[in-house]
Amino acid sequence: MLDLIIEPLSLAFMQRALMLGIVLGVLCAIVGSYMIVQKMGMLAHAISHSVMAGLPIAYVIGVALSLGALVSGVLSALVLYLIESRSRVKTDTAMALILTSFVALGVTLVSVIPGANRIDLVHILFGNILGVTMPEVWWSLAIAVVGIILVRLFYKELLFYTFDPKGAQASGMPVHWYNASLIVAMTVTIVVCLPTVGALLVVALLVAPAATAYLLVKELHQMMWVGSVTGALSSVIGMYLSFYLDAPSGATIVLVAFCFFCLAFLFSPSEGLLVSLWRQCKRSKLVDADESLKISGEI
Repeated sequence: MLDLIIEPLSLAFMQRALMLGIVLGVLCAIVGSYMIVQKMGMLAHAISHSVMAGLPIAYVIGVALSLGALVSGVLSALVLYLIESRSRVKTDTAMALILTSFVALGVTLVSVIPGANRIDLVHILFGNILGVTMPEVWWSLAIAVVGIILVRLFYKELLFYTFDPKGAQASGMPVHWYNASLIVAMTVTIVVCLPTVGALLVVALLVAPAATAYLLVKELHQMMWVGSVTGALSSVIGMYLSFYLDAPSGATIVLVAFCFFCLAFLFSPSEGLLVSLWRQCKRSKLVDADESLKISGEI
């Protein structure tokens, strides 16, 4: 049993992948907790696909692809906000429009711009955590540390804004800046996760650990702690399973995270489906027993 744990650790690429997976598991849980409370899951889905539009431009200009993805993601969120606030178009319609348009723009630019067709779109869509380099690990760790520090410094303000945005605005808080900061944090997290699980699966890594914690605990800071543990465990277990089953790493990590959510959905002490059914059965038995006692007393 011990050999099964130690053997993958002897490989340098597995060491890097495990370190990055743990870091991103924690980062995604923290950002995802705010996403769950703010109901921004579909916005993350739109941004995760919109980042493709910035990749060919960044490649041609000669800057990092992550920078192009970040600019494209933030721009898509701003355009979405503009359409939503300045027209009668509903949020879901605007999201569908932005998602498809930015993906179409990215595919078109890859085909039209000379040299841009060298971008590996399969790698962007599905990720390849086994191919990450040590600088990418350190870069992701630095972003995660900065994110944790900022959340710690502005936790009270973010908590107030998250649960009562109208009250925060009435009290004079710059709610537009807090909303923009959450969008930027979400976009940065998506960009950092692209090498790991890709654009198609990054939303699941953002949502699943936080949603699991949402079913288990009540407080926001507890959601972050439980979600971070769940995200880190999902990455580690998913990496080991992908190693021994020869399965895609990103998809395996997401499936493990979904399994954790299913366990919480079924067995959560306060929200679990099976726990609720068991309590209902117990109550019905008590009611039947009381009725039997009443009938016996009347006789």
